[in-house]
Amino acid sequence: GSDWWDAALSAGKGFVPFGSDDPMNRPILRYPVNHHLAQILERAVLIGQLRAGPVVVEGAVFNGDEPERPGQWPAIKRFADSWSARALITPVAGVELQGSVAAVHSPEHRPGAGGDQRKASISLRGERGTADHRLYALVEWARTSELDGFFIFHSWLGEGAFRRGRHRLEYRLERTDRPEEERLTDLFRSLRPHLENSIVGISRWTIQTLGYGIEAWQRDGATITPFAEVSYGRMSDVGHGLFHVDAFYGQDHFWSLSIGARLGWQWVSHRMGRYGLLVESDHAHH
Repeated sequence: GSDWWDAALSAGKGFVPFGSDDPMNRPILRYPVNHHLAQILERAVLIGQLRAGPVVVEGAVFNGDEPERPGQWPAIKRFADSWSARALITPVAGVELQGSVAAVHSPEHRPGAGGDQRKASISLRGERGTADHRLYALVEWARTSELDGFFIFHSWLGEGAFRRGRHRLEYRLERTDRPEEERLTDLFRSLRPHLENSIVGISRWTIQTLGYGIEAWQRDGATITPFAEVSYGRMSDVGHGLFHVDAFYGQDHFWSLSIGARLGWQWVSHRMGRYGLLVESDHAHH
């Protein structure tokens, strides 16, 4: 390519070019409810990319099946039964607008006899500043339609983090529809693998999370950052179904407190799931 345009091809096991960054690399520890609506991960994927100025367009084919357990490899015989496309625009350094669509064949049934999903995502992400004075923000919308629109799940999420010196403050507000599936006898595990479509209802989760961290120790590139996060959430039923929030959970709200410490050594910022041209773009902006 050239300074104005470029092209790339990537292949392997990893993230499909769809949606926003994986929550693992975002500031807040609590995983959002929408991570199956806003990302597609752990697939055997072939990605083509084309850049023209500040715009990068990606297209991919991959296997639709989602892993049933940790360590399970994609079903290679199903490779290319699903596709995605994503466009990213970076009008100024540190600001990125993305829109993506995907068609995923039978994600919940590994042999391929399950329902298909149609997915869409739009997000705006910004990150500016230095290592000691940094502002981050993300706003996203995601939608998944399953069984030709019989089930539709929506999600809105906004989060931000501000770091000044050793201190970091974080906040997230999320409202996400979640499929409620047939459970095993211990109630909190879904049946895997699915033998048939097992969605018995839809619940809506509205969660606020506030967090604070302080870099307590730093030496030779190593850091220790204690943190605390508190979340308050409310759940409600969406439409009609066999699943009812009050009957299953015994209440319609919850509180959660997380306390821990992040340990780092010679940390370099990395946005997981960014391949080819996007890796070069990230390095240029940092």
